[in-house]
Amino acid sequence: MLLISAYLHANIIKDIGAGKGKYYAVNFPLRDGIDDESYEKIFKPIMSKVMEMYQPSAIVLQCGADSLSGDRLGCFNLTLKGHAKSVEFMKQYNLPLLLLGGGGYTIRNVARCWTFETAVALGVDIANELPYNDYFEYFGPDFKLHISPSNMTNQNTSEYMDKIKTRLYENLRMIPHAPGVQMQPIPEDAIPEAKEEEENPNKRISIFSRDKRIACDEELSDSEDEGEGGRRDAHSHKSKRQKSDETSKETSETGKTGLSYS
Repeated sequence: MLLISAYLHANIIKDIGAGKGKYYAVNFPLRDGIDDESYEKIFKPIMSKVMEMYQPSAIVLQCGADSLSGDRLGCFNLTLKGHAKSVEFMKQYNLPLLLLGGGGYTIRNVARCWTFETAVALGVDIANELPYNDYFEYFGPDFKLHISPSNMTNQNTSEYMDKIKTRLYENLRMIPHAPGVQMQPIPEDAIPEAKEEEENPNKRISIFSRDKRIACDEELSDSEDEGEGGRRDAHSHKSKRQKSDETSKETSETGKTGLSYS
């Protein structure tokens, strides 16, 4: 299993796992105020490299909502659309995908987030206007599905993100590359026949070798379009040969042949 996380901690990049699990933890330390555009710039290339190197058979994606703009404890600035880009991107790999909840301390936005990402996972478009329900008043004053980002400063500069990505790529290179299917030659089932041009005419062939090339009469069979009466198996071939021998014997006794000479 390979764990990928993005948190607001400066030193989590050093947390790469231990023992047999070393380099199987990928942590991207984010700074305050990351927005949709910056998040997409780190998520897609990092996850593309992870999928290339690790080649998992299944994906578990935790969709914590504390990275949304306006969260009581979080300090990121993502909208629902930017947050759901991760679900949309991982769906493209057509692998078994398990979506989980997670953190989130502004409850109405958590409900918005998981509703929208469920729709993304199912490939369904839903309206921005919220339908009336028992908790409708909690989503005021706009009563909309989507939220707007705040004006907080994005401290994740391009130079910072490129530096972190480079270091994470180096860690990912330490993971044993997923083995591919090796192409190997398939041995022939039949014994190859000796080519006539390769045989030495001056070399005598033993009687034993010559006898091995003789096919048994009972194994012979004509094709469907040869002769009259359609296909003949070994039994019918043998019966016809016996009949021919009896005719020859009868002709010999009467002093007649099937040929005429002038």
